[in-house]
Amino acid sequence: MSRLREISWWYWLVTAVLLAGALWGWPLGLAPAIGLTAIQTLHYLMREGSAQAFPVQVRIGYLVWMLAGLWEPLSFFHWIQLAGTTAMVLVDYCPMARLMSLMPWNRRAPLTLGIIVRTFARPPVRGSILDASV
Repeated sequence: MSRLREISWWYWLVTAVLLAGALWGWPLGLAPAIGLTAIQTLHYLMREGSAQAFPVQVRIGYLVWMLAGLWEPLSFFHWIQLAGTTAMVLVDYCPMARLMSLMPWNRRAPLTLGIIVRTFARPPVRGSILDASV
């Protein structure tokens, strides 16, 4: 299926555009980006039926990261987010999904440096990184 038919791709594309606008001086860009991320999170929560569902976890993590970046010492978080969201839109590489896959409730093996390196070095995957790591 084409990415253009996936609602998640459109959510990420619009979020990336809004976030880029905010970072390059559009004063109203960040509030709509946060609002859209909250809407996306609620949409996936309703669709999946549980906050434990991996797609919901990714969106909650993304929203928390975005909100943390509002605190001035962590404002650089938004630049990291823009890079990650751009990678998601362009090549299906989602750093937040990879980070969330390392959380204790999402993995069966102990956390090691090797697991961390393999998780982030793995090529982009269509679908869930959890499915690719099984």
